[in-house]
Amino acid sequence: MLDPDVVADRRRLKRKLGIWRALAFVLAVVALLAVVARLGGVGDLVDKSRPHIARLTVQGLMLPDRKLLETVDKLVKADAVKGVIVSIDSPGGSTAAGEGLYTALRKLAEKKPTVAHVGSLAASAGYLTAIGTDHIVARRTALTGSIGVLVQWGDVSKLMETVGVKLEEVKSTPLKAEPTPFKPTSPEARAMLDKVVKDTYAWFVGLVVERRGLPADKAKELADGRILTGAQALEAKLIDEIGEESAAVTWLESKGVDKDLTIRDWKVEKKLGDWTFAESLAAAIVRGTVSALGLESEVETIRSLDGLQSRWHLGAGENPSNSGGIGR
Repeated sequence: MLDPDVVADRRRLKRKLGIWRALAFVLAVVALLAVVARLGGVGDLVDKSRPHIARLTVQGLMLPDRKLLETVDKLVKADAVKGVIVSIDSPGGSTAAGEGLYTALRKLAEKKPTVAHVGSLAASAGYLTAIGTDHIVARRTALTGSIGVLVQWGDVSKLMETVGVKLEEVKSTPLKAEPTPFKPTSPEARAMLDKVVKDTYAWFVGLVVERRGLPADKAKELADGRILTGAQALEAKLIDEIGEESAAVTWLESKGVDKDLTIRDWKVEKKLGDWTFAESLAAAIVRGTVSALGLESEVETIRSLDGLQSRWHLGAGENPSNSGGIGR
């Protein structure tokens, strides 16, 4: 016969094991729900299998984004997507990013009706994105244009001289790694960059001529870096229509898309397997610190320093979509 104390201990152990098993089950369910939410949710996957209009959002400073281009490619292949609205709110950014997205959108527009809607801003590479679609709708007070290209760098050579720092270098040819912020730019380096900018500018203007059906001289006149309101852009034929997103849906309807279809957001997100735990934790800490210090705009500026730029400059921290101002 078992000792009563032993029996009591076994019962307590069973209860503890039951509690731990229940807790493990709950944690497993929570983890599963987190994975489903991270991947967009079961409901979202079901919804996207039904016929719908896709909304692709292009927002903020534009940088080369492989995941964004992959998302556009998925839109091309998705049978359930009957039309696409590209919602743009961007001052532009990397010219290469604009080129990549423009090319991807042209491939998409060959397969499905694709329309751009400018809520507040589509400048420079943001406008390049818009002309990748077949129809552009903008609010009357939205800003667009700023067609052009630039490359910028600082010159801290005087500061280095003041603090007693001297640049030493050995390079294969005079134009290697030019320009540099550590010494004044040579005439040869400036001439090299001038040719690069003019070549890319001519390409950009050529796309405006082709996509907007403008005479070359008119397109070049508009491509002097100016920004325009939606009303001005309509008059200049840089956009097709003034209106809200409903106007974009009406245009899709004219192309055979059922206007009663639901609009589904196609978000660009990393898959769960793209992040290690350490990367996710580090990214969360960095984002939290940057946000707490109010340094979002400075970080975006630093990230965009390399390469040709097609972007409209805003004042530090300004965003016409939420400040109510035009910026500078």
